[in-house]
Amino acid sequence: MTAVRTTDYHTAGEPFRIVDFTAGGLPPVPGDTVAERCATAIGPGGSGTMPRRSPLDEVRRLLVQEPRGHAGMYGGFVVPPDDDGAHLGVLFWHKDGYSTACGHGTMALGAWAVDTGRVAAPDDGDAQVRIDVPSGRVAATVHRSQGRTTGVTFRNVPARVAARKVPVATTLGLAEADIAHAGACYASVAARDLGLEVTRAALPELVRAGREVRAALATHPATWHPGGPLLSGVYGVVLYEELPDTPFGPHQRNVTVFADGQVDRSPCGSGTSARLALLAEDGRLGAGEDLLHESVTGTVFTGRFLAGGVTEVTGTAYRTGEHAFTADPFDALGAGFLL
Repeated sequence: MTAVRTTDYHTAGEPFRIVDFTAGGLPPVPGDTVAERCATAIGPGGSGTMPRRSPLDEVRRLLVQEPRGHAGMYGGFVVPPDDDGAHLGVLFWHKDGYSTACGHGTMALGAWAVDTGRVAAPDDGDAQVRIDVPSGRVAATVHRSQGRTTGVTFRNVPARVAARKVPVATTLGLAEADIAHAGACYASVAARDLGLEVTRAALPELVRAGREVRAALATHPATWHPGGPLLSGVYGVVLYEELPDTPFGPHQRNVTVFADGQVDRSPCGSGTSARLALLAEDGRLGAGEDLLHESVTGTVFTGRFLAGGVTEVTGTAYRTGEHAFTADPFDALGAGFLL
């Protein structure tokens, strides 16, 4: 295998490993659009969390699995955009496969595009990076001061509420789930309904609850998206708790359990979009009000709900390193393993 070069970022603590297919000497991913390339990556008969084995997926497995990655790793393959209206496209991946949306990854890509000079930006002011993802076109507005990237605002595809108070049975008790689509489908459950708090100590129970909620809603009609199966089905479960409001709006802490039990270290960008749509429908987010959204690690995103279901989420993204990963043909571990 050719050495795979990556640039790594973290957004509010959640990793994002960037592989530039357009400049890294790797073969192009077949497809005319990013959505088609995502379907190619998943493979015929596969799913987002169970892709078919292929040379392309071998690259994902190499980068996400130990000893080169870990069960919490996340990343993206940079591919051509759908047309000249965007700067780049991306296929998001995680330990189990591929996803159709990723707010924290979009923020990291915006910072990377500006930091590397791929997209021109002022020393002081903002630069917008338009990115095609499997769920549509999103944008990252990169905020700059004195030649340094200081923050990124992610503007998502429109979010919509699909169902409220759906009963869900878990081993921790009966809960109610609110379902919203925000580039991917998220189910929100109040942690207190399951006797839990959003803390690091409670992570094993939170992960178990997230897996059970996702499984219980697997065939619920509200998880279906008119865009087809690629965008349908629960991707993440947002287990949240209420904190005292700030002078600017609601304040919540969450842990988002996505794919097959992977924990988002950040407050989850597209999951925050889903929470914003729900709060707006509840009348808890008015004009000029923000959601202060904390993660289980204590990092923070700020989100706001705009007209037409459009959401914006602001956070920070920092580069953590650059790598050239290889696979020795005599290495019995091959692409690695997950624990």
